[in-house]
Amino acid sequence: MKHAFLIAAASSGCGKTTLSLGLMRALSRRNAEVQPFKCGPDYIDTQYHRLATGRDSINLDLFMSSESHVRNLFDRYSSNADISIIEGAMGMFDGFDDMNGSAADIALKLDIPVILLINAASSSFSVAATIFGFTRFRPEVKVAGVVFNRVASANHFRFLKDACQATGVECFGYIGKNEKLQTPSRHLGLSLESMSEIERFIDVAASETEKTVDIDRLLDATTIEIQPKEQTAPTKNALTVAVARDEAFNFIYPANLEQLHADIVFFSPLHDSSLPKADLVYLPGGYPELFSEELETNEAMRKAIKDYAENDGKILAECGGMIYLSDEIDGRKMCGVFPLKTTMKGARLKLGYRRVVFDGFEISGHEFHYSDVEDHVGLSSVAQQYNLRGESVSTPVYRYKNVFAGYTHLYWAETDIFTLWKQ
Repeated sequence: MKHAFLIAAASSGCGKTTLSLGLMRALSRRNAEVQPFKCGPDYIDTQYHRLATGRDSINLDLFMSSESHVRNLFDRYSSNADISIIEGAMGMFDGFDDMNGSAADIALKLDIPVILLINAASSSFSVAATIFGFTRFRPEVKVAGVVFNRVASANHFRFLKDACQATGVECFGYIGKNEKLQTPSRHLGLSLESMSEIERFIDVAASETEKTVDIDRLLDATTIEIQPKEQTAPTKNALTVAVARDEAFNFIYPANLEQLHADIVFFSPLHDSSLPKADLVYLPGGYPELFSEELETNEAMRKAIKDYAENDGKILAECGGMIYLSDEIDGRKMCGVFPLKTTMKGARLKLGYRRVVFDGFEISGHEFHYSDVEDHVGLSSVAQQYNLRGESVSTPVYRYKNVFAGYTHLYWAETDIFTLWKQ
């Protein structure tokens, strides 16, 4: 018997990340093995989860992958942990198509209980209506109990606890208002300075959670049975994949790397001067715009990447990785594999799920970026992308020799990404 639960809320901004990180670190302090998960395609919260627990956080996404894949990931990664915690996304019932793919949908498909987080700021007994609605709207979603956030005082909490009692839903406690619980900016990058700030936030969240949340009672209410899975090492395919991972490039789905069945060698475009020998170079997204001066200064690595591309080396670059392969970003020289000029000027968020259709190959992903291509010198796209409603979008995928690059973060944990080069 183990423990597993999903943390959901009425909407974004209620404090799911605060409670998730607080519980993850608090339970890790008890020497429990805590396995983190994240609903949806987010690759920033998962990095916070890893800092809180020391374990890779796994994305569970019902648009980019099948239900059986999500189930398999959850079972496999939970099998060697004591407690599994899934952080939801947006509101509890907000999916890519009505409720489909929502936190509630994932809880149902995995048959695990939900901890409902309620933002109690500027309200008291009225939260009873919110609790009643969220627990009765889809009663098959098992809400184990409620935790309140941004509670002003012990007296304030008494009204909130009464609201739980009135609805017949258990209350596990609360997190009080605290100026130190300002969630770190999601655009900090992973510099030493930002890592220190994130660590501070996690520790404060854990301490506050330990004070006023009945963690033992919460665990009692979220006991489930997870069948142990025999961990067998996948058969390697005798390939080596070089993966960029440092402060500038770190938006990586662990399940993608696992699916490669290859020897993974990490390298840093910021700090290394040469590429490892590899059959494929993977340049994931990240924050190249925050480190453009350092990337420009590392001429040896930029030349190594360009030479690798010119010599027919296979490269897959996503978002920040694509920027690194461009001529420049806001005047800072990059690798020059593609005659693109990229910019952060007039930055506006572009995001959404994508179906990416090549000639004979289709894959899902998620587009999320503020930068833009201001000059692509007539380059055409080698794929057509569609949003979740099946409407075509103009986001391109570029190809030069054996190099593929685009803004969309691809999810290939259920497919063979090497099919790209077999077309």
